[in-house]
Amino acid sequence: MATFSELKLHPDLLRAVEAMKFTSPTPIQEQAIPLIMEGHDVLGSAQTGSGKTAAFALPLLHQLRQHPKGGIRVLVLVPTRELAAQVEGVFRDCGRFCGTKLALIIGGVGYHGQRQSLSQGAQVIVATPGRLLDHLQSGGVRLDQIEHLVLDEADRMLDMGFLPDMRAIIQRLPRNRQTLLFSATLHGKVEQIASFALRQPKKVEIAKPTATAEGIIQVVYPVSQQQKSDLLLAVLKTIQMRSALIFCRTRHGADRLAKRLIRSGMAPGILHADKTQFQRARTMEDFRHGKIQILVATDIAARGIDIHHISHVINYDVPRHPEDYIHRVGRTGRAYQVGDAITLMDYTETPFLQAIEKHLSTTFTRAMLPEFPYDVPPQLIPPKPKIPTVRMGRRRYARSYKALFGL
Repeated sequence: MATFSELKLHPDLLRAVEAMKFTSPTPIQEQAIPLIMEGHDVLGSAQTGSGKTAAFALPLLHQLRQHPKGGIRVLVLVPTRELAAQVEGVFRDCGRFCGTKLALIIGGVGYHGQRQSLSQGAQVIVATPGRLLDHLQSGGVRLDQIEHLVLDEADRMLDMGFLPDMRAIIQRLPRNRQTLLFSATLHGKVEQIASFALRQPKKVEIAKPTATAEGIIQVVYPVSQQQKSDLLLAVLKTIQMRSALIFCRTRHGADRLAKRLIRSGMAPGILHADKTQFQRARTMEDFRHGKIQILVATDIAARGIDIHHISHVINYDVPRHPEDYIHRVGRTGRAYQVGDAITLMDYTETPFLQAIEKHLSTTFTRAMLPEFPYDVPPQLIPPKPKIPTVRMGRRRYARSYKALFGL
């Protein structure tokens, strides 16, 4: 394992690393930082909570420090406001001794402050695609001096329908640039983006996308949809938690659940797209500082929360895609710590859970809460996967039988 000093980062960045109490580079940092500093395009995949943001922030700030000049030189595109704020915060922390000027360009807030930060000589822009396009179309920003483009959480941007916006933005950038693409998964669509945005990229793949962080205890509670909220309340009363992040599939579902928790005497925070940016930022700040112990959220928060004290992630609704499950439960067990992931599953959600288990090559423990008045007794033994029946003639069956037993 290399040290940060062995990565030959600028002394001002090493001071920041020491101030942030980073002891040694994580695997993604150790592999990606030298490649980025050498000027290569990089196609990277790493497990959530692995230090990915610093893996591109540090070498890009190094290059800005080594070759100082004016203009907007780094553009980082991310899918959500929360993630944009998180990435901007990492750049700010890493560049605290460099004097690098940053601009955060996101929806849900006014344009005036963003125009001001752009006009005051921002060198790094962290943006969501939609709001950045608004500034481009109004003439509020020019990207003709961009030297480094980062596409962070590219798979999520695709899932959210940002491909046309991404293409429109990339077409406005200089061709002679360095491009870094980071994604939790490197499936076909991500490879398509890489084919037109990157040039001969170096691939850095630290952890398989079919893995959750080590140290996360995962359990499933089968329960009817009608009794989910009652079971959730009972579970919350039995576990010892520092803080819990509860995921719902829809905004309306999150609001309904939050009201149910409030009626039971709890004071949850709510985070979803219908909230204003001010409300979301305030809720996140309260959750981060322990003023809110329970946060009810939709998947908009799955990749934008980097809080180390989350002890429990609860899937009130089973996520529809295995990747969403990985990112949800990745909010606990951050930075290789421990945590608990609890999933409440109605029988109609069984196919989604089976897809997750197949993706992770595991079978989750099924559990029940003693003395809870279940309407329907929970099935604690997972159903066996169906094996397709193959019809064949007698001779072919005999040959297959002999081959199977080496006869």
